[in-house]
Amino acid sequence: MESSVLRVEDFCAYFGEHQVLKDVNVSISRNKVTAVMGPSGCGKTTLIRCVNRMHELTPNARVSGKMLLLDEDIYSTNPIVVRRKIGMVFQRPNPFPTMSIHENVISGYKLNGIKLKKSEQESIVEESLMKSGLWNEVKDSLHRKGTFLSGGQQQRLCIARALAMKPEIILLDEPTSALDPKATAHIEELITELEQYVTIIIVTHNTAQAARISDFTAFMYLGELIEFGPTEKLFTVPEDKRTEEYLTGKFG
Repeated sequence: MESSVLRVEDFCAYFGEHQVLKDVNVSISRNKVTAVMGPSGCGKTTLIRCVNRMHELTPNARVSGKMLLLDEDIYSTNPIVVRRKIGMVFQRPNPFPTMSIHENVISGYKLNGIKLKKSEQESIVEESLMKSGLWNEVKDSLHRKGTFLSGGQQQRLCIARALAMKPEIILLDEPTSALDPKATAHIEELITELEQYVTIIIVTHNTAQAARISDFTAFMYLGELIEFGPTEKLFTVPEDKRTEEYLTGKFG
């Protein structure tokens, strides 16, 4: 097994009495792209919200079981520290509207009270925007608001903002569902380039997208992890009938 960065063991999540994740066990490989797919309401987004401890921000939400980031229990670690190590990018691009592009990229440091010299700020901003494929497009307008960018550029800015903290993992929650095909292709290309720097977990309901960009795929259904393995194997010879039925469009 390649070195794992995240291990999930007998993990359950609840909203009040309603159980949304049922005994999930999975090991996520370092510097790989893992897609989490399944029909709406199957627990995909809840799973990644548990990984960076956002699930518990909902009233009556609770969890049981273990999640280990590099062998450290995520749920015994300060959530602020967890969110530094595990970045998140949402469905809709959400640059901070009052901040410039430059300020957006380093906002994680400001929010965490980490002081940076001007030269450090500049190198982090440039490096993060280079990695997110945005530098050449915005380098002359770093002090303009991030909201003037197109949807696809805004989403890449959000990825740059996540990368700036040098996280172990970036979680992407259907990051292309609000984008047009061209911007989607751009983001997909970017994701495959980024795995040299960071581990990526992407939630998608788009099976073709999972097939195109991921090394491993998890298929979830009704809160359970039905099947997990190398993407090519899962798509060509799924072991579970439900995986096969989902992939052939019988439900979902």
